[in-house]
Amino acid sequence: MIKTHPLHGPNKLKLGVFSTNADGGLAITDVPERWTASWQDNLTAAQIADRAGLEFILPIARWRGFGGRNKVREWSFETFTWAAALAVATEQIGLFMTVHVPLVHPLYAAKALATVDHISQGRAGLNIVCGWNPKEFGMFGTPLVEKGYEQAAEWIEVLEQLYASSEPLDYEGIYYRLKEAVSRPAGLQVPRPVTMNAAFGGPGRDFAAARCDYLFTTFSEMSDAGKHVADISERADKVGRDVGVYTVAHVVCRPTMEEAQAYYTRYAVDLADHDAVDAHMAGKKEFSQSHDPHAYDRYRQRFAGGAGTYPLVGTPETIAAEMATIAGHGYQGIALSFVNYTQELPYFCDHVLPLLKQAGLRS
Repeated sequence: MIKTHPLHGPNKLKLGVFSTNADGGLAITDVPERWTASWQDNLTAAQIADRAGLEFILPIARWRGFGGRNKVREWSFETFTWAAALAVATEQIGLFMTVHVPLVHPLYAAKALATVDHISQGRAGLNIVCGWNPKEFGMFGTPLVEKGYEQAAEWIEVLEQLYASSEPLDYEGIYYRLKEAVSRPAGLQVPRPVTMNAAFGGPGRDFAAARCDYLFTTFSEMSDAGKHVADISERADKVGRDVGVYTVAHVVCRPTMEEAQAYYTRYAVDLADHDAVDAHMAGKKEFSQSHDPHAYDRYRQRFAGGAGTYPLVGTPETIAAEMATIAGHGYQGIALSFVNYTQELPYFCDHVLPLLKQAGLRS
């Protein structure tokens, strides 16, 4: 049985793969090698990451796509069942489930999360999100919650109380009312499996500071990266907690800078699925607080390339150097996306990981 979750392991800079469960990953492109998110490809990518010693696999929770020629991200695997299957096929990597709080009852989430924790022998993790896309919520006949993170606070409180006691739980809150609720078994991790929250706005960051182990956030300019770490650290200090900060990046790693930049232009400019990019950017800009406001005007290529995340484009040496800079700003980890994970992840692992080891960021 694994005693320590991989995110609590010794590497100074933790690494994982992001969004393999969804069509296209994070890229919105027409290139023929675009990620189709077949189950076999998901399995292969997870095993590549597992063998390479990466710490985690993080899925997105997506119920509706963004249209375009490819109906981008309309195809995606549900994250609890996806993680349970990968738990059997991997040995050491952490397996996260991403959950929209308003769409999943905490009693169900507690039992499903504990199930994956037992299957994986203590490698489960929970990414708590409140959602931003009204069209997705409309599919469930559920409106967007105005104060989503107030609901999330009750949600995680219910989950934690279910794990903390074998006695039936009565709970009376604003959003949840439970009568004699039980959820056995509890997760193997104590007091609960590892939790994270992906948030950029103030309410989400306050929630992460008070209730989660880690916060995932984005930044537009490397020069601004440190201010986000300082912000969450200040919020966590106010409530007497220590919260780790992670970020997200899309990767194009090639032997030469010219090859990397040419491919980035090819898939994220020349062959971008522009209708889907427009729909994605418009929805994010109106309903989400996941990016710096100016990012929508200045970084269209980044939305086609990786949902507006930071680009790591270059040679193994330049990418390793940028990752070291990110770590120097106080980030404890990075979730990575690729146009095609099974084709590109092996080269990244073979050529970038040794450089990070030389830099003292990984063992």
